[in-house]
Amino acid sequence: MLKTETPSQQHAQLDQYLDIDLVSAFVEDQFNAVRAVQAAAPRIAAAVAAAVPRMQAGGRLIYAGAGTSGRLGVLDSVELHPTFSWPNERALALLAGGNGAMFKAVEGAEDDRAQGAADLLALAPGPNDVVFLLAASGGTPYVLGALHAAREAGALTVGLANNPDAPVALEAEIGITLDTGEEVISGSTRLKAGTSQKIALNTISSALMVRLHKVYGNLMVDLKPTNAKLVQRSVRLTMHATGVDEAAARATLEQCNFHVKVAIVALLNRQTVDQARAALDLAQGSVRAALKQ
Repeated sequence: MLKTETPSQQHAQLDQYLDIDLVSAFVEDQFNAVRAVQAAAPRIAAAVAAAVPRMQAGGRLIYAGAGTSGRLGVLDSVELHPTFSWPNERALALLAGGNGAMFKAVEGAEDDRAQGAADLLALAPGPNDVVFLLAASGGTPYVLGALHAAREAGALTVGLANNPDAPVALEAEIGITLDTGEEVISGSTRLKAGTSQKIALNTISSALMVRLHKVYGNLMVDLKPTNAKLVQRSVRLTMHATGVDEAAARATLEQCNFHVKVAIVALLNRQTVDQARAALDLAQGSVRAALKQ
């Protein structure tokens, strides 16, 4: 039996717990998700290192999964544009059962290996693309179909699974095993198995964005200010990075459509926003390199 399906010996009387003990059992078990990701850190770092040159060459991030794992892939993909201005067309997610499965389970969709391959091939993957294959069990047919299609197309495959020796991890070029063990509710991988996948995906994509100069220091300088909260965040980030007051930060941001990294370079280099943009283009988007010009 898969470890994720094995009933926990610690919580055999879960349904009889007092409320505080029930809540504590769930919360405490989540720490095992963190430990599982920590143990997999070298493989996660390997995935980042392999993905960076592909992204620099114009590749895409493609996520493929079913159920909870697939929804976590969708979540990671859609957050990259507002957070880092990563183009929507370069972060794509495939979910067994189609887009409707995001909100309602589509029974049997995860068992269709051929559909997984067809969905992946419909995106015309190439050697600069990175495909994340997500399956808590590690053997979901839909995901394996996508994996093999991605490999045949020459894309980099990164498999994430929550069981040791799982096909998704063994057959991908870079396998990441998040060994979270038994769940408090046996088989419910939406618990710590899902948490570990969320942490791992968040870590990989965030690390990639750092390497691609979407972050200056630890500041998110390539966000899309699409609402009042994010506009104010852009102002605060610019003030923090440059030491100017709010009025100066806002005035410069208004000249560059609230593009934080342009405003930072313009203010620190004492340049116009057009000169700052040119400096950033020459520095391949790196604020640090633009400031040294």
